Amino acid sequence: MKTRILTRVLLAALVCCSIAGSCAARTNDRDSATDGSLYVPYEERTGNESIVYFTRNLSAEGLIKAYEMVCANIEGNTGVKLHTGEQNGPNIIPHEWVKELMMKDLPDAKIVETNTYYTGDRYTTEQHRKTLEVNGWTFCPVDIMDEEDTTTIPVTGGKWFDRMAVGSHLPDYNSLVVLTHFKGHSQGGFGGSNKNIGIGCADGRIGKAWIHTTPGQDNQWDIAKEEFMERMTESTKAVVDYFEKHITYVNVMRNMSVSCDCEGVNAAPVVTPDVGILSSTDILALDQACIDLVYAMTEAENHDLVERIESRHGLRQLSYMKELGMGNDRYILIDLDNGGRRITPEEAVKDLKPFKAED
Repeated sequence: MKTRILTRVLLAALVCCSIAGSCAARTNDRDSATDGSLYVPYEERTGNESIVYFTRNLSAEGLIKAYEMVCANIEGNTGVKLHTGEQNGPNIIPHEWVKELMMKDLPDAKIVETNTYYTGDRYTTEQHRKTLEVNGWTFCPVDIMDEEDTTTIPVTGGKWFDRMAVGSHLPDYNSLVVLTHFKGHSQGGFGGSNKNIGIGCADGRIGKAWIHTTPGQDNQWDIAKEEFMERMTESTKAVVDYFEKHITYVNVMRNMSVSCDCEGVNAAPVVTPDVGILSSTDILALDQACIDLVYAMTEAENHDLVERIESRHGLRQLSYMKELGMGNDRYILIDLDNGGRRITPEEAVKDLKPFKAED
């Protein structure tokens, strides 16, 4: 009798443990899907694969090569969305590279930007134009899209917004090339293509305020972590949906400070090695591939950047893009330097050289 009772107790305990373990597993799964501090390895992702191109050639030639792989649907009046940087910022994409790209492939395009939400070198249009001159963005027209006004475009499927305020000139363009300096970010953890257009196309007074600030707060940066990533990503989705297939993305993994280019000369010193240039027509696949390359580095190489990404819960950018149907977090990485063969992130970052600032 006692044996039967003991057996039942043990079975009940095992069932409870099994249920608890199952619940814990579901909780962990749920957290890993939404917690922006948790990195999800490739083998745990599901869905289709997109194409991402990669070159180690950090030069105008490499930039042109990467862009030309993903430019098939760029036509008509075209904007090139750049982060043109604060005055004398040391880490922005070299303007000479961009000049060569635009002269060859985008001779009639304009660089497009918006004014900043913070007071600084690009807060007003007058200040912004002076900064553009200082930083060498004088070889083509630059359209500050919110110079005159703002307009709204719809956000489909968002939980924070049903529309986003952007520069009123954005609808003037048929196509958009998103040319991004991939790096860390004090609020977003990292700045890739998502940040470049999610914040960079929102106008400086209304759209950026919707993303960054709870109305009535003294702290204009009070929205942070997962909520900030989601708001920024919904802003991006509005722009991606607006241009449909006429938008493409190039990320430059060079001079990757943990600081954004908006910090200019005050950016934290770069310690992460330079990697290369990546491109895709899938914004999620591209930003995810850049993150995967960072995580594939040695701890000595990636420590500072990973800490910045995870402490700000920046990985929520990726999982929320997937939730919103903006692309795939699985991809085929094509090595443009070696005959177009498929490679892994580990192969792409093998034998990186320690970062050395250019003279």
